Amino acid sequence: MPIIDSQVHAYEANTPKRPWATVPNWPPHVTGDEMVAAMDKVGVDGAIFISSFSMYRYDASYAVEVARAHPDRMAIVKPVDPDDPAVADVIAEWKKIPGTVGIRIMLREEEKRSPTDPGFERILRAAVQHDFPVNLLCWGNLDAGMALIDRHPQTRFIIDHLGILQPRVPPAPPQPWADLPKVLDLAKRPNAVIKVSGACTLSREPYPFPDIWDPLARVFDAWGFERCLWGTDWTRAFAVVNYQQAVDPFLQTDRLSASERAMLMGGACAKAYGWSPKKKK
Repeated sequence: MPIIDSQVHAYEANTPKRPWATVPNWPPHVTGDEMVAAMDKVGVDGAIFISSFSMYRYDASYAVEVARAHPDRMAIVKPVDPDDPAVADVIAEWKKIPGTVGIRIMLREEEKRSPTDPGFERILRAAVQHDFPVNLLCWGNLDAGMALIDRHPQTRFIIDHLGILQPRVPPAPPQPWADLPKVLDLAKRPNAVIKVSGACTLSREPYPFPDIWDPLARVFDAWGFERCLWGTDWTRAFAVVNYQQAVDPFLQTDRLSASERAMLMGGACAKAYGWSPKKKK
């Protein structure tokens, strides 16, 4: 089974050609080529490249360039704008681009947006029409996320980052898993799967982060491995863990059987997105 990272962010340096909307605490650049090199170094076969909202907002043109350059290694997901009255047309055009496997929406508390927002209605209808899963960032706002999912039982949702707010700098908060009961309740929604992405950033212990495994075991029990998509959320996690530190704990732990590891680190992601990388010859 190939190893697929369910969430990475690649990007160019901040230049007038393609300026960043904000400047996060990430490296000056992690290009598509550099991301693939990092994957090669640790044995990751493919990745779902989520166009960075913090840098590029709704412009996914760089992701398209990377997918064109690395079609066997990268599939791409684009954030879409609920305030765009033509968002359904944007999604229809996105579907035509080689390598596209989904779209993304934000339902964080800071967006001040209701689950009944008409923009979400437009997006989620279009997602069903074009058979796109919808990546949903609702960390710190799980009640609203559950309400949105319940309103759209025909839409396939992929919950970002365990649904749990994760730190951009160490240390992890005192109670990093406080929202875990809501995450377990969310598992009752059959139209949702969950990314086990960025989990290492929730550890309050040093590498290899042994304290993540008891709460993750509860996630696996509630969701089933076939609905759990491992990922690193690199480079958002850059200031907390490096890429190898986000990969190796899952490859080396004795808390996963071989079949569980294969499903968690590739099989579930391939099923959710309908995409797998092509093996290097």
